[in-house]
This record gives sequence, structure tokens and C-alpha cells, in this order.
Amino acid sequence: MTQNTRTQALTDAGVSIWLDDLSRGRLTSGNLQELVDTKNVVGVTTNPSIFQAAISGAQDYDADITALAKEGKDVDDVVEKLTTDDVRNAADLFAPIYEATDGQDGRVSIEVDPRQAHATERTIEQAKRLSEIVDRPNVMVKIPATKAGLPAITEVIGAGISVNVTLIFSVDRYSEVIDAYLAGLEKADAAGIDLSGIRSVGSFFISRFDSEIDARLEKLGGDALELRGKAGVANARVAFGLYLEKFSSERFAALEAKGAHVQRALWASTGVKNPEYADTMYVDQLVASPTVNTMPEKTLDAVADHSEPGAALDASTAEASAQDLEKIAAAGVDLDDVYAVLEREGVEKFEKAWNELLETVSASIASATA
Repeated sequence: MTQNTRTQALTDAGVSIWLDDLSRGRLTSGNLQELVDTKNVVGVTTNPSIFQAAISGAQDYDADITALAKEGKDVDDVVEKLTTDDVRNAADLFAPIYEATDGQDGRVSIEVDPRQAHATERTIEQAKRLSEIVDRPNVMVKIPATKAGLPAITEVIGAGISVNVTLIFSVDRYSEVIDAYLAGLEKADAAGIDLSGIRSVGSFFISRFDSEIDARLEKLGGDALELRGKAGVANARVAFGLYLEKFSSERFAALEAKGAHVQRALWASTGVKNPEYADTMYVDQLVASPTVNTMPEKTLDAVADHSEPGAALDASTAEASAQDLEKIAAAGVDLDDVYAVLEREGVEKFEKAWNELLETVSASIASATA
């Protein structure tokens, strides 16, 4: 099949397109393979909200839930089985891309239980368990970038497990995430683990940041309104400037000489929430090599239809964007409070989705064993 010219242009510019969705129906219908063949999709990310929507909204899982219930499995066991099976099957689908890109792409991410976001040891334990259960070299375990998540990232990377760090909102926290990754590589190296087999991405959330900032600018009114729609892109561009700096350091060079890879920046939450904004803005304005853009299908379709990628990001765009953030702060927006609110709400949203999933599956188990 022929790839879409617009998604191919992004690929050629060094942007890896990952789909921000997964369901059994996508796998069994051939839909996911079609996106690989026609829209340059080279990976998949999942999260508790995605699994909640997939399992609660389809009958594809009913037979498995019934069978597992009759085996006496509890709700946590059933949810673990359903989600890891889907991730394993998706990993198998992406295996050829994983091999062709030497492990850079062909990746499928699965997140630790969001209820453990503030518990370091339990996050480490579950990350290792998920990696073992899925048992595919191209799986990435998602760990949230909370304070408790930082040492977990180091420990899990140090065990040779690839990690997708999620829920990053501030550049300061992103700096800590990169440091945690580098410390993990050093730990893995000390343990004699081959660094070339470890990959990681840092997932920087875009549209949620804009939504929160815009709401605060609207309350301020006046000239502050002119700054709406600029924060998300500016924040990400400053983050990419930090990426360039950190991975040009002597510390990373020493690891790179031993086979280590950079931790690519991943643009997450790239579906535009404000209908007044261009629906491809979080793609077109964040072209950089090497990066990942994980898109919901609606955004992917828009990109394939009318994306017009801008110039590639570099250190100069990071400097200019830092000025935009300074203007937003000067207008009266407390950026530190924004970061704290978004991290807290991010964890809470995933916890809520996970609890709703458990409730749905619990009801199905009860029905199957009645």
C-alpha cells in the first residue's frame, strides 16, 4: 500500500507517528494494520482511559471475561489479562517495524496502575511485572512523572526495561525525568546490561496545558487574551531545547559510547480541544527530529488530510518560546500552580478511568458467574 504524502512528510522530518489508542477491535478488524500501511503509524500508546473506553464499549472482551470469571479470577486479574493480551498482540503486529528501526519504533506502551502513581516501590514492582507478562522486547512500560515516579524510572531503566515517562507538564520536571533516565542507564551499565536494548520517551502533554492556561487568561481578560493558544506549543518547544542541551552533555556522551540512546521527546495530548484552533496545530508546530507525536485517530486523519508542517525546532525556537511563557507569567498566570494542578488532575483522571473499568468488569464477572 502507499503511504499518505502528508504523514510521510512528517516521517521524513524525523517525527515518529504513534497512535494514541488501542482496542481488540482495531487488532482483529485489520484497522491498526491499515494505519501502519497507509498513514505511517509506527507505534501505539495506551492509558487507563483508552482501556476503559475499549473494554467498556465493546463486546470483543465478553468471552474472555466469562472464561476468566469461571476460572475464579478476580477483577484485577481479569483486567490485567485483557490489557496485557491486547498489548502483546499489538507488539507482535509492530514487530517488523521494531526490527527494521533497530528498536526505535514499533513500540507499544502499557501504563502501571494509576493508583500507584505516588508509590515508588509498588510502581517498580508493577512495571517489572507488566514487562514480564507482556514478554515482548518492543513493549514500553509507562510510569508517571510524579515525584514518586522519578526514582521508579531510574530503577526500571536500570533493570533494562524500556520506559515511556508520562504526564510531564513542566520543563523543570522534564529535566528531572531526563536525569532519572540517565541515572537508570548508569545503573544498567554498572549491572552489565546492554544499553543498546533500552529505549525511552518522555511524554510532554500539550493540549491540556493550553486548556488550563487559556482558562486563566480568560479570567484575566484584556491584553491577556492575546496570549491564548500559545502556551502548549511554547512549553513543548522550550522542552525540546532542554532535550538538545541534556543530550549534548558529556554525561550522555559517555553513555552513548557504550550504546545508549537518547530519550526522545514525545508530544502527547495532541488532539486540539478548542475548536477555534487549527486541528493540526500540535503537529504542524512541533516538528523536530527525533521526536514522537502520539495522535488520537481524529488528529491523525486531520494530519493526513491537510497538515502543513512548519520549520523544524531548534535551540533558537526554544529561546523565543521561553519569552512567550514569560509573557504569560507576567500577565498574571501562576505557572507553577498550573503544573501542580495538571499533574494532580492527570493522575486523578487516570485513576477515575481505571476505577470505572474495574466496576464495568466486576459487573461482567458477576453476570458471568450468576
